[in-house]
Order: sequence, then structure tokens, then C-alpha cells
Amino acid sequence: MAQDTFAAPGSTTRTRVRRIPEKAVQDRGTLHAILDAGLVAHLAVVEDGQPFVVPVGYARDGERVLIHGSSGSRLFRDLATGTPTCFTVTLLDGLVLARSAFESSMNYRGVMVLGRCVELTGQEKDDALRTISDHLLPGRWDDIRPPSRKELAATCVLALPLDEASVKVSAGGPDDAEEDLFRPTWAGHVPLREVAGDPVPASDNRDPLPDYVLGWRQ
Repeated sequence: MAQDTFAAPGSTTRTRVRRIPEKAVQDRGTLHAILDAGLVAHLAVVEDGQPFVVPVGYARDGERVLIHGSSGSRLFRDLATGTPTCFTVTLLDGLVLARSAFESSMNYRGVMVLGRCVELTGQEKDDALRTISDHLLPGRWDDIRPPSRKELAATCVLALPLDEASVKVSAGGPDDAEEDLFRPTWAGHVPLREVAGDPVPASDNRDPLPDYVLGWRQ
């Protein structure tokens, strides 16, 4: 389905960016790119008036995100019933060093998705687990044992549609107040990036390092 058949990010009352609205992005391609670049999301639910937020691994599958967790998890059991949730991904791109504490900040790309999850079962659940693995550990699925029936029973897989989302991006250097421009203070920004380190074999490893793992460093 074409992207233009879906609502633009930030197009609903609940997802309109109000704080520094010029940083809002309404392009679904950017929404997809941020989700594809991230590995960890935070998922929220309110139970008996108490908010809970947990980190989760995820993957984007077209116009939805896939999330997996324990079928014994109270949070996942609640989400599987369709209780409202908020899903967020934040990528930290740098530190912004302004000449004042107030203007100092961070460069980031962030996504917020509101909606209700649907629990996946059967072949759709199996396919979703592979999609998540391919996103988090590219190339690994064909090299490992697939989940057993017992393991599948212990795993809950949810799908959250990207129907209602917002995207916010902050980039570049500081925006100092005019009166601070002549302060004898260095100003600029420090880029940050996440990189894969050297693989560390298990103590009982007997096999050569796969090429696809070496590719993760790129």
C-alpha cells in the first residue's frame, strides 16, 4: 500500500508536536527510517492508575511494529487485550553545547506511536518472530534453532499499527541568545554514534565467527 494512503505523522490532535513545533516531521519515510535504525523501544501501559514503561526489542513490518515478550508478563497480557498503549523510540545523535545552560541540549530523532496492539498467532506469529530476529540480529535466523512449541507458548508477539504517530527531529548546532554570542565559551555540538564492538566468543564456542556478524560492524 502506498505511503500516501496513511495519515502523516503528527496529523492528529494527540500527536501534534506542540513544544518546538518546527522540529516536527510529517514524512512517513522519516518515520520508517527512524524505526528501522533503532533496536530498543519503550512501551507503556496504565494499570489501576499506575503507569508502567518497559524497554522492548522490536521490528518494523510495513505499517506496523512487531514486539515480543513473555506470555507470562502482566503488561503483555494487558496489551494483548487491546488496552491503549504508547510506543516510543529515541535515537541520540549528539550533544549540543551552547553558551548557556538553558540553550544546551541534544540532537535526536524520536518517534511516538499511539494505539492498541493485536496479538499474533499461528504462522503470522512465527513470521513475526523471524522479522524481529532479522532486524535485531541480521542473518542469524537461518543459523540457529527455531523456537520450540514450548518456547512459542512462552512468547507473546504483538503488532501495533502505525496509524497514529508523531516524529520529532533535532539536529545541528546551538541556538544561542544574541547576548551570549560574545561570551568566551566554546560552542558547537558533539556527534554521538552507536557502534558494534569486537565479537566475544562464548567460553564453549567451537565454531568460526560468521561473516554476517562481522557485517554488523559496518
